[in-house]
Parts: sequence; C-alpha cells; structure tokens
Amino acid sequence: MAVGERSEFTPGYKAPNNGVYIEVGAHPDSEDLHHPKRVYLHKGERFPETTNDDRKWRRIKTSHKH
Repeated sequence: MAVGERSEFTPGYKAPNNGVYIEVGAHPDSEDLHHPKRVYLHKGERFPETTNDDRKWRRIKTSHKH
C-alpha cells in the first residue's frame, strides 16, 4: 500500500481538509474536462455527486495571500 494522502475522492466521502475540490475524469487522459464542477468544502463535509459516475473529486492548490 502506498504511503501518503489520498488524492481522489468519490461522492459521499468526507473531505480530509478545507479547500477547493474539482471534478476530474476517472482516467489519467481525461484531465481536460470542459467546465468541471468546483466546490469549496470544510474538513468533514461530504463530497457531492459528480456529473457522471466515472468522475471523482480532487483538491486543487490555491494561492493564499496573508
């Protein structure tokens, strides 16, 4: 088993951290989805349904300005 944090999440799974998550395709070649859904979740909130069953959620990095 790989060590590290999970990077893709299915609908209904609880968010591990606060952040913006984007809908991604199930295959590595499908990174260029047009108009993917984006959501902001707080730690512990559940991921919503995706546009179709072959998609998952992935956290995107955002710049933080203090």
